[in-house]
Amino acid sequence: MGRWEEGARERLVLAAVDLFTEHGYDDTTVAQIAERAGVTRSTFFRYFSDKREVLAAGQETLSRLLTEGVAEAPAGATAMEAVAAGLVKMSTALGPVNRELGPKVRAVIAASAELQQRDAAKSLGLAAAITGSLVSRGVPEPTATVAGGLGVLAFGRGFTRWLEGDRATSEEFARLALEELEQLREASAGLQ
Repeated sequence: MGRWEEGARERLVLAAVDLFTEHGYDDTTVAQIAERAGVTRSTFFRYFSDKREVLAAGQETLSRLLTEGVAEAPAGATAMEAVAAGLVKMSTALGPVNRELGPKVRAVIAASAELQQRDAAKSLGLAAAITGSLVSRGVPEPTATVAGGLGVLAFGRGFTRWLEGDRATSEEFARLALEELEQLREASAGLQ
């Protein structure tokens, strides 16, 4: 297959997740991933700096959509309403492929301390992005930090429910994430 053939990035992600599932993260090489995807090693490195990056494919897009949604919330929106707008916008990037790969990726991460640390860092980065977006809207930093953390928790909890449910649409994910955000908001209101 040619270096510039369409779909190489997606094939690399699918190949990597399958190989990580079959052989484990540590025992899978970039060469094996490239071979399974039908591309060269140099094509792999055109898309990813290393095999860890394959598991973060799409993270920048999710973060960008989330922060755009927060920024685009109506001017009078509360911090939580802005986070909800971000979760709805971000959900547009999630579809059946994410739902299919989600459990496999989670299992690969759960089996590796290195990947667990990286996943935790991604969550912190996502919370910081939400916080920064809220601060830019004029939300006080402590409030923005709490809302950002709740947004990340709502995303994770909603994503888990979405993976376990029977409807794979982005609208269903958005609905579940918003339910989780509301439950977390109510729970945090009870912290006195």
